[in-house]
Amino acid sequence: MDQPRFTGVDEVIGRLETAGYLADDSIATVVHLADRLAKPLLVEGPAGVGKTELAKAVAHAIGSPIVRLQCYEGVDESKALYEWNYKKQLLRIQAGQDSSWDELSEDIFSEPFLLERPVLKAIRSTEPVVLLIDEVDKLDFEAEALLLEVLSDWQITIPEMGTLAATRLPFVVLTSNNERELSEALKRRCLYLYLDYPTVEREKEIVLRKVPNIHATLAEQVVRLVASIRELELKKAPSIAETLDWAQTLLHLDIQALDDTTVDRTLPVLLKFQSDLEKARTHLKLTPGAG
Repeated sequence: MDQPRFTGVDEVIGRLETAGYLADDSIATVVHLADRLAKPLLVEGPAGVGKTELAKAVAHAIGSPIVRLQCYEGVDESKALYEWNYKKQLLRIQAGQDSSWDELSEDIFSEPFLLERPVLKAIRSTEPVVLLIDEVDKLDFEAEALLLEVLSDWQITIPEMGTLAATRLPFVVLTSNNERELSEALKRRCLYLYLDYPTVEREKEIVLRKVPNIHATLAEQVVRLVASIRELELKKAPSIAETLDWAQTLLHLDIQALDDTTVDRTLPVLLKFQSDLEKARTHLKLTPGAG
């Protein structure tokens, strides 16, 4: 097993903060344990709460590159693990017409013809990396099953080449927006962390950190209004990133305090569906186009 990347929970908090991520004790504890136990970290929660950002912050904190597999419907072995360079193989076959098939097959199914995809790239890296498997809940069950050998044994079997085992264990982060229930087999191999929207106090701290020129009173108004909007039944609740965008917008407009006119005009920075805008305006008792 590789040497631990963090010495303790306090160091996790400090190094993540240096990377621009404000982690509380519960987040830092799970990150520390995932490191010590060399187990993947499954981070679930609504969209926009900082799941992907946590993986990026861990990579920054430990000084490692991040290898990302963006999941979507249709991802298969050739997108996640590996595939062969078919064009290069065809050229080799055409150039070796005088060779036997045994000679050709041994050649074309070898290292120079192998295309590494994110998971295999992370497994084979000789340097420590962070492997981010983003939105794993978008995979179908067959694609999810492809990950199990990797997460169980840190190896990938390629029929033509044999089993390729990890030389350095990557720090693995899987994120999920809970679009579907993940298999018990996958969850069993991971440590679990649920991220929800931050408290008003924590989000204010984030805003003050990320938008340093904003006045604390305006930051307080921003996060409290965003928190009240998130309580509505929306198609898409405002993410932390959109809170920051809104705070930055107000700063650019030289707004010192929120009023109904400012909120109405800038609400589309937070909400991206007309039905959500209408619900928020009703909730906030705004008149569209006011002012």
